[in-house]
Amino acid sequence: MSLKAGIVGLPNVGKSTLFNAITNSNVEAANYPFATINPNSGVVEVNDPRVDELVKIFNPKRIVKATCEFTDIAGLVKGASKGEGLGNQFLGNIRNCDAICHVVRCFENPDIIHVENGVDPQRDIDIINLELIMSDLDIVTKRLAKVETKARTSKDKESVAEYNLLSRIKAVLDNEQSARTLDFTEEEKKLLSSYNLLTAKPVLYVANVAEEDYADLDNSKYYLQVCEIAKKENSQCIPICANTECELSSLPLEEKMEYLESLGVSSTGLDRLVKTTYDLLNLSTFFTVGADEVRAWTFTNGMTAPECAGTIHTDFQRGFICAEVYAYNDMEVYKSEKALKEAGKIRTEGKAYKVQDGDCMLIRFNV
Repeated sequence: MSLKAGIVGLPNVGKSTLFNAITNSNVEAANYPFATINPNSGVVEVNDPRVDELVKIFNPKRIVKATCEFTDIAGLVKGASKGEGLGNQFLGNIRNCDAICHVVRCFENPDIIHVENGVDPQRDIDIINLELIMSDLDIVTKRLAKVETKARTSKDKESVAEYNLLSRIKAVLDNEQSARTLDFTEEEKKLLSSYNLLTAKPVLYVANVAEEDYADLDNSKYYLQVCEIAKKENSQCIPICANTECELSSLPLEEKMEYLESLGVSSTGLDRLVKTTYDLLNLSTFFTVGADEVRAWTFTNGMTAPECAGTIHTDFQRGFICAEVYAYNDMEVYKSEKALKEAGKIRTEGKAYKVQDGDCMLIRFNV
């Protein structure tokens, strides 16, 4: 599975500049609304130092890192849910994403037009959130109209459950709150996924700060405002300077690390963006290793060994027998599978085993 995140925000907040940086691409980033006419997608490798270390140990013929797909969506404006600006086509693009990266302008620059004529993170966030809410409300209201009669007349169990769920969601949307503020049972989550609601998706706020604020975030008033908003919503916020990320994307690794050190940070904005989004979506990584290939696989925390085997190939899950497992942290210490075996660090796990982040696995199966 590959993580898919949509980058959204008002026009001219730095979305396309950020997208260019993290995908090292060359999408138009112009100083006027709607510079991004079509959603631009880019797949980037997840920078995981554990893969690099495993490559040193196994010297494989092939290296496959986990990937993350970012989609840069045109700037939304007031009334987007009703077709204003470039409207609903972009809200539809967001529906195809696993998570939303909401870029918020946290810098002053008179040379860059602000569609609302001034920097105000709370107002900007409210505009985008309201458009997502209104779009979801339209979907929920239409679906309610279809199931209400059946739920009331036939008392069909599934229809009643769907009607009750939709009624709860509509109540919070009517109150201009997001669907993700509600708690859902596992059965409700399955039903909820079929609606693909925008406000049910996890949100990461990306505060696009000025470079001079990057090394002094405690005194960046706009960034602190976004952090407070994220905290109230039980979401997360990370600071990024999109212009700095653009400069970093073209530098050799050694120069990049020196630049980061001069800014007082230890990782790039992309690395923090991906890690935080993984956390939001409850994702982790396991590895398959050997002389032929070292490969990182993304999985949802709580998945069993057969389920993770299925991410490699469906036959692996169908014919799963067992998995030989050891922790990456142990390999980091012992440096070879032979030494791990001698130390008793390789174990055999069955169908009930829940895979852990950093597990290295060899799947045994028979179809």
